[in-house]
Amino acid sequence: MARYRGPVCRLCRREGAKLFLKGDRCLSPKCAIDKRNFAPGAHGKTRRSRVQGYGLQLREKQKAKRAYGLLERQFRLYFDRAERERAVTGTFLLQLLERRLDNAVYRLGLAPSRAAARLFVRHGHVEVNGKRVDIPSKIIDQGDVIRVCDKTRKKDFFKLVLERAEGRTVPEWLQREEDDMASGRVVTLPSGEDPQLKIRDQLIVELYSR
Repeated sequence: MARYRGPVCRLCRREGAKLFLKGDRCLSPKCAIDKRNFAPGAHGKTRRSRVQGYGLQLREKQKAKRAYGLLERQFRLYFDRAERERAVTGTFLLQLLERRLDNAVYRLGLAPSRAAARLFVRHGHVEVNGKRVDIPSKIIDQGDVIRVCDKTRKKDFFKLVLERAEGRTVPEWLQREEDDMASGRVVTLPSGEDPQLKIRDQLIVELYSR
């Protein structure tokens, strides 16, 4: 399966916003946006062009695509699906992205980043409603229970992940089990709005509607 293998901090700098691609590093003073908040490349620091129109739409699409770790074809498939639904296209698109299993695992604090969550799911460490699932793109529904397999819970690396995730805020549409930090429940469907990423979905709809 094709995926981006380059330095991810360059992606954040190119979009001029934190995409939270490196877990705890993004919340520390070592974050590339805090240290070098300008576009990558030899002329990134001196050349600041005014982006408008198509450029704004393109940057917003790239921002969403890179934040969720998708390639162009995958992202377009999500948009086509959202466009067929009897709902607001942009809002439903962001809801689909949020409802991906790897994103839910990351949101629950069971992985330090979405990329780590994707690998976590792919290696069969996660169960949904008691059944092991190894498809990161699986769309979860309201009422689904997401938990880490019993064998994985005993691993030292996962215990460290849980320790670092203690202070992380879980979105309202998810609920971490009080008696079991390694599992959570989908309380309701996400609204589509993300206060961290602040994706303007209308610009993405305008881009694909050209």
